[in-house]
Amino acid sequence: MLQTLYDYFWWERLWLPANLTWADLEDRDGRVYAKASDLYITLPLALLFLIVRYFFELYVATPLAALLNVKEKTRLRAPPNPILEHFYVTSGKQPKQAEVDLLSRQSGLSGRQVERWFRRRRNQDRPSLLKKFREASWRFTFYLIAFIVGMAVIVDKPWFYDMRKVWEGYPIQSTIPSQYWYYMIELSFYWSLLFSIASDVKRKDFKEQIIHHVATIILISFSWFANYVRAGTLIMALHDSSDYLLESAKMFNYAGWKNTCNNIFIVFAIVFIITRLVILPFWILHCTVVYPLELYPAFFGYYFFNFMMGVLQLLHVFWAYFILRMAHKFVTGKLVEDERSDREETESSEGEEAAAGGGAKSRPLANGHPILNNNHRKND
Repeated sequence: MLQTLYDYFWWERLWLPANLTWADLEDRDGRVYAKASDLYITLPLALLFLIVRYFFELYVATPLAALLNVKEKTRLRAPPNPILEHFYVTSGKQPKQAEVDLLSRQSGLSGRQVERWFRRRRNQDRPSLLKKFREASWRFTFYLIAFIVGMAVIVDKPWFYDMRKVWEGYPIQSTIPSQYWYYMIELSFYWSLLFSIASDVKRKDFKEQIIHHVATIILISFSWFANYVRAGTLIMALHDSSDYLLESAKMFNYAGWKNTCNNIFIVFAIVFIITRLVILPFWILHCTVVYPLELYPAFFGYYFFNFMMGVLQLLHVFWAYFILRMAHKFVTGKLVEDERSDREETESSEGEEAAAGGGAKSRPLANGHPILNNNHRKND
């Protein structure tokens, strides 16, 4: 049965145009073609990325954070309370008013004290500023290098300037070592992001990030073994063109360089909008949707690739909405916050004193951490 499923999965009519078989993509006469088996190396490479990341964050990002004077906020710890801790772990981190009243009676604390305990307890679980800085440093370094390498791989290719040449001779298009390593490194990196997403700083768009990483992995994998390599290199370089800007803006934000952060963010927003909402749909998607039909009838692989591209495009629109909201706040002079990030909850000294005196109940104060406490992808 497994063999039958395997045969159906690799049926040529699914992944290749009519009258072509996998035999047409076998290496011959010194020409090397992309093969699905090439992708096996990406899993051990992803683990290697995680190891490299660990040492990078420890020996590069951490000293850099100290050099830039990245400072942690002082967080008041919630005092031990078994009743409130049990509710926090089993029922939720933000109790409703009725639950606050019940917990107040059970614990012997006032409602305001219960609210303050949960506020402090939530802040204890929030990632530290140093952790955020180290993650942003790692992604900045990769995305910058990947963009430079990607441009070096494609800038001298004729299809970079004439997208009709993307499909010239498809799928009998041989690959070169630079394309191979560009693909393997990019795919390995996204595998590593997927492996580490549970332990990384968790954002409000956590689900969208998972969808993005999975869609990207599927797209890169499919475009390799179906020999959409020319289109794939263009798409990957396009995505990397703005990601390093966002990560650098976050780094400067964590270091307290607000003006630098905001200026870089504006550049990032412009590059993101141009690349993800203009070039990608009107050039790249036009290239993958329209031009192939001039050469061969549509087949499953054609629909599959463009469907996954559509998923990525919807995610770009989703993220562009938040980026434009932040840009609007910046232009209007308001404090810019990342709309996708959880806010750091703080307490005023007056509020603390009132709570200690058993004052009237009030809602907790919440001040958003300034711009860009988020993980983008784009991409990526």
